[in-house]
Amino acid sequence: MTDEQIIEMARQAGGEFYEGFAGSTNFVKFTEDDFEKFAKLVAQHEREACAKVCKNVVSNEGYVQSKWCVNAIRARGEE
Repeated sequence: MTDEQIIEMARQAGGEFYEGFAGSTNFVKFTEDDFEKFAKLVAQHEREACAKVCKNVVSNEGYVQSKWCVNAIRARGEE
């Protein structure tokens, strides 16, 4: 996941960006609800990345196991 993707997800979640003082790093302010949205977006992104890797893996049993793995990873977002 790139820095740009993380920043975009923070914006999508409602994060407010501020410049730091006297050369310090920038920071983002979240409400509790916004922070929860951000965490869910990051988790969703990572699950999808894992599912894509799994989709490209074919074991001795073939496609069925790969498909099961992809579905199992994506289903974690519904827990």
